Amino acid sequence: MLSRHSKYLLFVPLCLIFLASTFHYRQEIPELSHAITEKIQDKVPTAVKPSSLPPPSQETESPAAGSSTPPPPHENGATATEALATTTPSPPPPVPTKHTFKYKPQPTILPDPIIDNFPLAAAAQSAKELPPIPSWNRPPAKHVRENTPLFIGFTRNWRLLQQVVVSYITAGWPPEDIYVVENTGVMDSNAKSLLSLQNPFFLNHTRLHLLGVNILVTPTLLSFSQLQNYYIWHSIERDWKHFFWGHMDIVALSFENLYENEQEPSSDVVDAKHDYSDFKSLYSMCVDELREATKKNETTGEEKNWAMRFFYYDKLALVNVAAFVGIGAWDTQIPFYGTDCDMHARLNMAGLEIKEVPAGWLIDVGSSLDDLYTLYRKVDSPPASFIDPQILEKKIKDAAEAEKLAEVEAADEAAKNKPGAEDEKTSRSADPLPEPNQEVKAGPVEEKSKERKRDNSKEAWFEYLTGSDPSSKPTKWRSPDDAVNSTSFALLRETLEAMQHSKATSSHGRNMWQARQRGGEGDPFYRDSAGFERGIKMAIEHGRGVFAEKWGHRDCDIWELGLRPEDAWRVEHDW
Repeated sequence: MLSRHSKYLLFVPLCLIFLASTFHYRQEIPELSHAITEKIQDKVPTAVKPSSLPPPSQETESPAAGSSTPPPPHENGATATEALATTTPSPPPPVPTKHTFKYKPQPTILPDPIIDNFPLAAAAQSAKELPPIPSWNRPPAKHVRENTPLFIGFTRNWRLLQQVVVSYITAGWPPEDIYVVENTGVMDSNAKSLLSLQNPFFLNHTRLHLLGVNILVTPTLLSFSQLQNYYIWHSIERDWKHFFWGHMDIVALSFENLYENEQEPSSDVVDAKHDYSDFKSLYSMCVDELREATKKNETTGEEKNWAMRFFYYDKLALVNVAAFVGIGAWDTQIPFYGTDCDMHARLNMAGLEIKEVPAGWLIDVGSSLDDLYTLYRKVDSPPASFIDPQILEKKIKDAAEAEKLAEVEAADEAAKNKPGAEDEKTSRSADPLPEPNQEVKAGPVEEKSKERKRDNSKEAWFEYLTGSDPSSKPTKWRSPDDAVNSTSFALLRETLEAMQHSKATSSHGRNMWQARQRGGEGDPFYRDSAGFERGIKMAIEHGRGVFAEKWGHRDCDIWELGLRPEDAWRVEHDW
């Protein structure tokens, strides 16, 4: 056997031979690769010819034209394929295809021009310049012993909010007891007057303070059920045992038509000496119902086991705070529609009394009176009138269709190129707006309001709605009250009922008033009106689904079917 020394002497020469041969053949690899490429070109006609390949070097210069010298080996030992990749110009990158967005069609309902509906208040510098409350509706000089806070939630549509506030004030509710809850989600933007009148979320804090009412601002946008719990929480903070709350899309009137007036029925002027202490305003009737609900049992000395008093369902409602807190308040997982079904059913399940009682006219509307001075019931108050949104929408729609038709006809005439063809523009009517099918009968204000100025100034509001010069406003109110249940009151009720009918029969839904107003681009917290409404509807549908899952039933009659509070989230679907 070979010794270790002999093995070492044999191994070292073999290693040297291997290294030398490896270095030699490494230098020949580019030539071998070039030969292989030529054979491939003979087999594949579409392949690149070797003569057209640039030299596999780090330089970007090409060999001289007509040179047949094979490319030298790459200096850094790179293969021909690698050299080709570094010298051949890369193809231009593909042009990125621009993503095309398809936009939704614009809503067909165009917004009404927003004009303030209380020009006298717009021109007033202090509350002394506002009209006095009708004598028969004035609240007691000394506040009743009970707390009577009234919450009115606001999110969109300033005109309707101002209307409901003025209607409650003129129906006898003490302004200091009215709490407008600004639930817009714009934080302090309205308090700083940063939003424009055309913005759906605009709220005039200055005007509300002028009217004498309170303003509460939610820290963010709340759903309906969250807002209800906010009313309860605020009442607990103020140590109120009960409170009233109402919707903002209503007009409140006292039952003037039920009053037994000793004056002649034909009289439309109030007797200044007449005693109206026996007249029951809307506010006084609500106080009576509060006293009836909280009256203690003569035997036990305990109050009734009650939860609510409805006045025309929940257009206006009286709430017992302890009753709502006792069953867990509103379920905020059901944000909008369906949450009232859940709440009222749970109240019934707990054996708490819910009773509906009358207090006054609470008329459901989706538009505003032209001038809120009408609600003050003065002799010089303008007759009740309003612009029907359905009629206005029909005018706009017909005008748009007429304009499109004119464009088509003009294009046809141009294509035909007939000599002597009549000019389409001169053949068309000067007024593209067709007459509406019906109009709400209005007073003398209507004639002067035909010449309208699209101006948001106080002077323009005043002139538009009253046809008067704001500089002529009296420093002291001198106009006497109208009579109770006069012909002007009958016209007011008739007009409000027409407004209610218009809302109920709208082809776009009874709550179109919430989404009709648009504008406010550039304002803080600007939101697309149609998009905001779409988001609300999605939340509504989500809430309905939660209600159905919670009770295993889709309709409101869960209490009537015999379900109990412990059945929540345990019942299988019945559909």
